[in-house]
Parts: sequence; C-alpha cells; structure tokens
Amino acid sequence: SGSPLVRRAGEPCPGEAGQGPPRGGDVPLPRSCAQRRLPFLHPLQSDDLKEKKEPHISALRKVLLDEFRPWLSAVTQIELEPTIDLSCAKYEYTDVLLCHDDELEGRRIAFILYLVPPWEKCDGGTLDLYSTDEHVQPLQVVKSLVPSWNSLVFFEVSPVSFHQVSEVLSKEKCRLSVSGWFHGPSVARPPGYTEAPLPRSPHIPYDHEILYNWVNPVYLDMVSQAQIQEEFEDRSETFLKDFFKKEKFQLVCEALEKEDIKWTRRGPPNKRCYEMAEEGSLPDILKNCLEFFRSEALFLLLSNFTGLKLHFLASSDEEGEEERAADCAGQDSSRAKERETSGNADQRGQPENFLKTAEGEPRNSTSVPMCVGELRQWMNGCYTLVHDTQATEFALDLMFFCGCEDWDAEYGGFTSYIAKGEDEELLTVNPENNCLALVYRDKETLKFVKYINHRSLEHLKKHPNNPGFWDFSFVYYE
Repeated sequence: SGSPLVRRAGEPCPGEAGQGPPRGGDVPLPRSCAQRRLPFLHPLQSDDLKEKKEPHISALRKVLLDEFRPWLSAVTQIELEPTIDLSCAKYEYTDVLLCHDDELEGRRIAFILYLVPPWEKCDGGTLDLYSTDEHVQPLQVVKSLVPSWNSLVFFEVSPVSFHQVSEVLSKEKCRLSVSGWFHGPSVARPPGYTEAPLPRSPHIPYDHEILYNWVNPVYLDMVSQAQIQEEFEDRSETFLKDFFKKEKFQLVCEALEKEDIKWTRRGPPNKRCYEMAEEGSLPDILKNCLEFFRSEALFLLLSNFTGLKLHFLASSDEEGEEERAADCAGQDSSRAKERETSGNADQRGQPENFLKTAEGEPRNSTSVPMCVGELRQWMNGCYTLVHDTQATEFALDLMFFCGCEDWDAEYGGFTSYIAKGEDEELLTVNPENNCLALVYRDKETLKFVKYINHRSLEHLKKHPNNPGFWDFSFVYYE
C-alpha cells in the first residue's frame, strides 16, 4: 500500500519562558486542501543572548547573574548555579504561546522582563497560570498577569508550573520581553500520567446500500478507485472533493447548526482544546453520518482507495493489480458508470460491481481492523498540540470537513503533520467543505491542529450561525 507519510519528527518550537508546543470525465483529485510549507513559528524569538556582545545586553546578563541571582536564591531558598539562559521574544497580533510547563533538565526558575508600551488586559498577551488536577495535568487558568513596562515576573519550574501567553489582540502594540531560566538541582517528577484513549471499535455491519445513500457516485466507479489508489500509494495522501452527495451534505451542515447539540470541551490544555459532540444529543442525520464512517461498507471502500487491509475482503496488492486491469476493460466498469448517470436503485447490482473484493476464502489475519472517531467543532481558541505522551503507530487518518465556506488559512485550524525529532513539516491539510482527506502515517509522524486565532471572528460575521467549522475525525487501523 505504499510508504506512510514520514520518516522523521519535530521538537517543540521555543517560546517565552519555555519550550512551548509547535506553533500549532476523470475522478477529481484536487490538491487545493493540502499544501506543503514551512511551519509557522510564532512568536519571533532570538537566539541565546549570551553570544551577543552589545554592551547593554552584556550588562543585563551581568546584573542578572551577579546581583539578581543571589537575591533570587535567597528568596526562593533554591541553590542556583552561576548560569543563565536568556533570549528575547516579540509577540504581535494573534501570536500566542500555548499551555506548557517549562520543565527541562536543570531549569529551576523562569523569569520574564517586560519591555512593553502601556498595556491593558483587552490587548491580550497575558501570562496565564493554570491549576492542576490529581494527575498533575493542567485544568484551567486561575491567574492572569498583564504585562507592564520594566516589570519582572518569575516562578519556580516544577511539575505543576503550567502557563501560557494568551493571544495578543492588539494590532498596534508589540509585546516585547526578555526571558530565560536560572538553573539548579532538578526536582523529582511524579510518574508520567497516560490518559485513557478514545475507545476503538470494529466496523458496524452496514452493506453497500449505505454508500449509495451518501457517496458521490464518481467515487464508486472502479476506474476512479484505481486512480485514487495509485495516487495514494505514491503520496500516502489523497483529497476527495465533493465526497458526499450534495443533498446529503446540505442536510449535515444544516443539522450541525442546531442549538440543541451538546458539545463537551476536550482537554487537558497542554494537549488539546476543542469541542466534541455528545453523540446522544445529535439529530438523526448526524448519528447516521457517524454510522456511515464506522460502516463495514466504508471500511472496504477505504481499502480500495488506499490499498490498506481494512476489511477481510480487501484485495492483496497482486490481486488488486489484476482486478484493476480487468475492470478497466470489463463490464463492471461500464455498469458502474451507468449507475453514476442513472442513480436508479434497480440498476445498482451487487457490491462487487463497485467494491474491489478478493475471490475465495477470507484472508487469515491475527488482527481485526478498527476505528476511532468523533465529531469536533473548531472556533477561536481551539487547537491540538504535540506532546510527550502522544501515542504513534501506523494508521489512516480521515478528516471530513463541514462549514468551511470562506475559511481562510490565516485563521488557523489546519492540520499539520511533522516528523518526529525534526522541525520539518511534511503536510498541511486545510479545512475545505465536503472534502474527504485521507493521510497514512507511521510511528515517526506527529500531527497537530493549528491554534485558531482572533482573525477567525471575520468568519462569524459572514456566517452568524457558525463560529468556526466542524469535522468528522476518524482513525482507522489495519
């Protein structure tokens, strides 16, 4: 089924007072919802200032080391080493540094010296401090410090020192600061907490009729499926525009705007922040849509799109090549095209006319294909982060987007794939209406959803019933 997306991975991007998380005829095969580009690195941060020879910077380092450090050590009762990390950070409109704890070997005291113009809380850019739960995970902001010219803030770096720099909301002001750490004996960390993952499940036994009800007929054509699989095996990604029938997609979008859907905020904030739908509160059309993504018929269709073995009837690579050659010349392809134009139920035939299946007995397999998924809502302030406890394995990611009309990439909300241990960005998936994105990743691939910034409120002005967008997010395992 080709190589998965990636070969390497990304360190968190540096930020104020800490290493923060990375700032977050033929079948159509559009590329408009995927781009490759360098990751956005915000805020702007200097290199370590110890290399700078300018007299004012040298004088500041000397004062901090020789005069401030002994006083700080006496006040905190922490023995501090005669070393210092020092850098400068510049935050401008929509820059943000999301929740993190600053912990790194040897860091004991973090400090920030503010060099800002007159600043108000409404300008954003506050230093927010979090409470923690019984698992030493951040809960909620309990104190916000507004930057002030020539003021200095410091705090002990510890397992509970979670903080963030909130989004800068001023278009005119620049939030400039000098920040760094003093070092000392490391503090013992509590055992790492591993949160319970969302439960996985095998497919739901729905037959091919569910595909006829939902899917654009062009994607049920054997020639189209072969074309999609060829691209997928080459690139480990594909993006299928207008995937749902127009009338079905319209019904889904209308249902998503209903006020009686219950949404739950998913955290903790050092890992994610978005709204997840409570399935029991969903109208029938959305429950049916979730069942579609969990259906046996879709598992098999995804196998045909990708070459992955997500169903026991999925062909092997060799069988697939033979069948694609036969289908291109045979009657099955002709019948599928007839269905595309007619849409008549009595002409549909059997599933093998559009779903590539292997002849004979099912394959022997020690694993059962599984999936896990959720319906998510995205708006200003939502994001996901790369984190230390993030599990990685071979998997197929599926994202299906709704409510994205007039969505601008500058708002954020795109999904970024990075290589473990490196800053290289491998792929960016932008939200696009009625587009199905499929990405195959390996154990060295991480992903995050870019923070949705204040600019996204422009979208709400154009679409009063939609503060952002929605996606059906699923992961499939062979």
